[in-house]
Amino acid sequence: QVQLAESGGGLVQAGGSLRLSCAASGRTSERYTMGWFRQAPGKEREFVGGITRSGSRIYYADFVKGRFTIARDNAKNTVYLQMNSLKPEDTAVYYCAARDVITIATKEYEYDYWGQGTQVTVSS
Repeated sequence: QVQLAESGGGLVQAGGSLRLSCAASGRTSERYTMGWFRQAPGKEREFVGGITRSGSRIYYADFVKGRFTIARDNAKNTVYLQMNSLKPEDTAVYYCAARDVITIATKEYEYDYWGQGTQVTVSS
């Protein structure tokens, strides 16, 4: 089992940047494919992007392509979500998730472990 903890959220103006971190503890995180999701008020949780165990493959949702970047440092058991050119519609609680399967998945139910989330608020 692995425990996940997100950090790095906050309030930022439109056009600004934030970097979220997801620290894993328990079983080594390097065996897990990681995903980032977000949930805005009144909306369903949606997939943002994912990264395979080795980091060799990364997949993004269309609405973040070119603005967000996912990376991982297995030595630090940490996955990152660098968010640039933020927009007010990016306001949401951001979650990281882990699955013990080699491929990236885009559905919530395909992930086994979740963090508590970190709030990102983008002001206009």
